[in-house]
Amino acid sequence: MRVHLGSDHAGLELKDHLLTWLIDHGYEAVDHGPFVYDAADDYPVFCLRAGEGVISDRAAGLDSLGVVIGGSGNGEQMAANKVTGVRCALVWSEETAVLAREHNDANVVSVGGRMHSVEDMARFVEVFLATPFSGDERHVRRISQLTDYDETKELPALPESALRGPDA
Repeated sequence: MRVHLGSDHAGLELKDHLLTWLIDHGYEAVDHGPFVYDAADDYPVFCLRAGEGVISDRAAGLDSLGVVIGGSGNGEQMAANKVTGVRCALVWSEETAVLAREHNDANVVSVGGRMHSVEDMARFVEVFLATPFSGDERHVRRISQLTDYDETKELPALPESALRGPDA
């Protein structure tokens, strides 16, 4: 599996650690930067490229996921999610990493370099990469609603219960 990585200066230490870990565990790592510490760097430059790499690989039929890293992971998640087709989840525990894959079929994960130890964050990424999508119909349906909206900008139909209101 190919894993695309992007970060900002706050995620550089974890990104460098993950590059080694991924190679040691048989993954093909693609580093989209940054490559040197610069406190004034802009995370979208690197995270958008990581997201584009995942989508490009998947369009070519390759098995690919992504990891974006920042101080909190919030901005990096937002940047990656701007790439059409990316479903990037912010994770802060092993459980959220599992659910991101099992329920949401997330193809990119975001972690906060200032929120946890390097070891904990590496474990969250490891769990994310190892967890398959469940394929449950309800999750497929929900992801389809997101994909359809991404393509058409048309809101999904409201369920019947929402049309009746709270007093029905």
